[in-house]
Amino acid sequence: MSYTGVLLVDKPQGPSSHQVAAWVGSMLKSSVGHSGTLDPMVSGVLVVMLGKAVRLAPLLLLHEKEYVACLRLHADVPRERVEEAVKQFTGRIYQRPPRRSAVKRALRIRVIHRIELLDMQDRLVLIRVRCEAGTYIRSLCVHIGRILGCGSQMIELRRTRSGGFSVEDTHTLHEIRDAVERGDEDLIRSMLLPPEKAITDIPKIVVTPKAADAVAHGAVLAGVGVLQCDPFVQKQNVAIVTEEGKLIALAEAVRDSAKFVCGEPGFLARSTRVFVSPNDVNKKY
Repeated sequence: MSYTGVLLVDKPQGPSSHQVAAWVGSMLKSSVGHSGTLDPMVSGVLVVMLGKAVRLAPLLLLHEKEYVACLRLHADVPRERVEEAVKQFTGRIYQRPPRRSAVKRALRIRVIHRIELLDMQDRLVLIRVRCEAGTYIRSLCVHIGRILGCGSQMIELRRTRSGGFSVEDTHTLHEIRDAVERGDEDLIRSMLLPPEKAITDIPKIVVTPKAADAVAHGAVLAGVGVLQCDPFVQKQNVAIVTEEGKLIALAEAVRDSAKFVCGEPGFLARSTRVFVSPNDVNKKY
């Protein structure tokens, strides 16, 4: 049996994100993908998508991230100076990917939404960072040391949040393996989140069963099949869902919601990724 949904894994230190996702796919006999690569020695929230939920990847990759990092200073520095230096990195910062990064080492701008000093013991500093996707925390730790004039390096990193997903919601590889070995289908399905749980931050268009079926067949969503919708603008990503909240498709709006009245003729959104087959519109995942 294959599965469709989102599985939140507490990635351990050691294996790569790709290895963890592959192990999950092998255990659950499903096609998989993952969002937000973690280096082998980094632990924490890894969002693994199974089955048709893999189509969510472009959206999930954009999720904000939260990390807790431990860095070591190369000299003794008063806590007050460290706190002041850390605060300077709130907002837009410039970063260049590390030399061993898989992406081009071009200068880039990333946004640090929040950074705080959690604890400090001698030269060890613990910080929490809420940041834009694609921020290099290792580089951030080095830059903190440069501001202090003593140098520093990251020695441990854990991702505690990805979008709306927290580390408290994750499952270990051991827990997943135990559920599979026991053949506990109910437990396995309780671990899986339906695809719609991953798109809480984009506008929704609620449609009739007939419109849902038409979208599943590849049709452009027409206004006559719309029951209600959140505010959105032309070309914005939207989610087409049923009255029960089931995700039918991701789509691009072809006009502003402000210029639309539910039930009136005319096209509203063009599907970019469909998540259900025509015969499965009314079925559970």
